[in-house]
Amino acid sequence: MRPSPVFLGILALTVAGGAMAAFGDITTILDRDRDPLLIAGVVIFVAAGWVASLSLHEFGHAMVAYRGGDYSVAHKGYLTLDVRKYTDPVLSIILPLIFLIIGGIPLPGGAVWINRGALRSRGTSSWVSLAGPLSNLAVGAALALVVALVPMAGGLVIAMSYLALLQVVTFLLNILPIPGLDGWGAIEPYLPPRAREIGAQVRPWAPIVLFALLFFFRPANTALWQGSYAIFNAFGGYVDGAQIGFSVFQFWN
Repeated sequence: MRPSPVFLGILALTVAGGAMAAFGDITTILDRDRDPLLIAGVVIFVAAGWVASLSLHEFGHAMVAYRGGDYSVAHKGYLTLDVRKYTDPVLSIILPLIFLIIGGIPLPGGAVWINRGALRSRGTSSWVSLAGPLSNLAVGAALALVVALVPMAGGLVIAMSYLALLQVVTFLLNILPIPGLDGWGAIEPYLPPRAREIGAQVRPWAPIVLFALLFFFRPANTALWQGSYAIFNAFGGYVDGAQIGFSVFQFWN
């Protein structure tokens, strides 16, 4: 269960991005020519931080599965927080990062293969699915709390606030009861066999349809962000800082 050097390296990159953002010139935030150090710091902090949170998300699934009776996750390396164990490099890291940079929507990236038959109960199976998105919610709340309580440079505030907001968005997306997402996995053990069969059939393309709706159907996109901001604001998130962080992260707009 030791954190892998890969995960520690991602954390180090996140810290480096945070330091760059902290030393960036926040007074240029409204200028057309923003400080390159600020932009680079926010981009690196958010991108690397998101990959780290992906590892924590999948670790949450694996840890609950391990405690629930599926000991194979330890042999598969899922308890090491090594993002390579959870992912396909293109589909799980590169493509989601591209979507994040282009549209600000964090696609669910990784996957752990759980032996559901080894789990002790249907309730355990549900908690295995819920553990991932709940870890994102916990990370988002922790980041928002740090911003609220710890004095820090403005560049780091906006970077951390935006990353916290992305954790809430990730939570909301994953908790939807749609085949292929964790929300479906949480209710699937209690569904009749025919419903589970239909879910298995549509699982490969249901998330693709969802994200197409989010990108091309404005009401769906608006509902996602309104819900995310409502949760983010409820646990004290710095909404203005997150919005500024978003604008810096998408510096080309």
